Amino acid sequence: MTHSTLSGSNAYGITLLRVSLGIMWIAHALLKLLVFTLAGTAQFFTSIGYPGFLAYPVFALELFGGLALVLGIYSRQVALALVPIMAVAATVHFGNGWVHTSPNGGWEYPVFLIATSIAVWLLGDGAFALRRSARFSLA
Repeated sequence: MTHSTLSGSNAYGITLLRVSLGIMWIAHALLKLLVFTLAGTAQFFTSIGYPGFLAYPVFALELFGGLALVLGIYSRQVALALVPIMAVAATVHFGNGWVHTSPNGGWEYPVFLIATSIAVWLLGDGAFALRRSARFSLA
């Protein structure tokens, strides 16, 4: 489904979803930077069995991926590329229960970001996209 085949309200709805998702990815990245710090995030990664240095590229991918979604730069590809990051985050939180306010965070927030990212991949760029997606799309 390309932008030209979408009705105005569908294109704007997809844009709202895409921009909202981008803002959430940016917020998730900034949480690592401003609240936990990147060094603290690296320590957390190490404590759960992942190399600490991965905190830095994960932060960058979340931040720049979120910005790309907000701006509509290859939104489908970016949304799809971010899914594995949040899939790992979900597995980290599965043992904590469903609600993200559980001690050590639950899994509903990461799974929601996965579902929303897949929805953007399936739906497309929406309106006001700077660089439209073509590859890795079903439409």
